Amino acid sequence: MNQRGRAIVAAAIMVVAQAVGAQTAGRAFRPVIASMAFPADDADLGRLEAALTSAPDDLKAGNDYRMAVIQAKAYDRAIAFFQKLVTANPAAANAHLNYGFAYVDKIPDAGAITQVILANNALGEFTKSIEIKPSWIGLYTRGNSYLFWPRIFNRTHLGIDDLNEALKMQKAVPKQPYHVRVYIALGDGYWKIDDLTAAANTWREGLAQFPGNAQLQARLSRQGDDLKTLIEAGYDPAKRVDTSLDDLWTRR
Repeated sequence: MNQRGRAIVAAAIMVVAQAVGAQTAGRAFRPVIASMAFPADDADLGRLEAALTSAPDDLKAGNDYRMAVIQAKAYDRAIAFFQKLVTANPAAANAHLNYGFAYVDKIPDAGAITQVILANNALGEFTKSIEIKPSWIGLYTRGNSYLFWPRIFNRTHLGIDDLNEALKMQKAVPKQPYHVRVYIALGDGYWKIDDLTAAANTWREGLAQFPGNAQLQARLSRQGDDLKTLIEAGYDPAKRVDTSLDDLWTRR
C-alpha cells in the first residue's frame, strides 16, 4: 500500500474511533436530553449548552443540542453559542462541524440573500473542521453542501472531489448504512455537471452495495425531466435539510 493509501486507511480508522469516543463522551449529555420537555425552553437549552461547553468536541452532544434548537427555532442562539464555543476551542473539529450545521439549520427560515450568506458561512466551518481533522462526515457534509449551489458558482466539482474522498474512506472500513449517502450525493454531483454516465454508474454501484435503497432505485428508474425534478427537489433551499447525525451511531 502506498503512502496515500495508508493515509486514507488511517483517516478512516480515526472516523470509527471518533464515533466510539462520541458515544462515551455523550453519556454525561444524555441525562439532560432525557429530562427535557420538547420543544426545549430557554432553561433546557442552557443546560445543553453547559453540558456541551464541558465537551466541545463531542459530535453527538452537539448534534443533540442542534436537534433541540430546531424544535425551539432558536437558530440565532445556537449560531451565537457555537461561535463562542469554537472561539474558546479553535482545535475542536467537531465543534466547527456542528457550527456549520447550525447555519444550515437556519437556511429554510431565512430570506434568499441571507440563505446565501448562511450557506457560505457553513462551508467555512466545514472547511475548518476538515483542516483540523479530516473525517468521513466532514468530507461528505462539505461535498454535499457544494451541490446546493447553482452551477454558476462553479462549486459542483469541489463537491465531487470531497465526495470521492469520502468514498475512498468508507471503502477502507466496514460498510455502514449511512455510507449510502455518498453514492446518492456523488451521483447527483455527476448529474449536475451533465456526466450522466458517471451518475448512473455511481448510483448502480451504490445499489449493489445497498440493495433496495429507495433513493438510488428512484434515480435509476427515471430519465430526463422526471429525473431532473426528483434531484432538484432534494436541493431546494426552502426545504429543511435533515442534518441529524443520529445514524452515525446506528451500527450494523
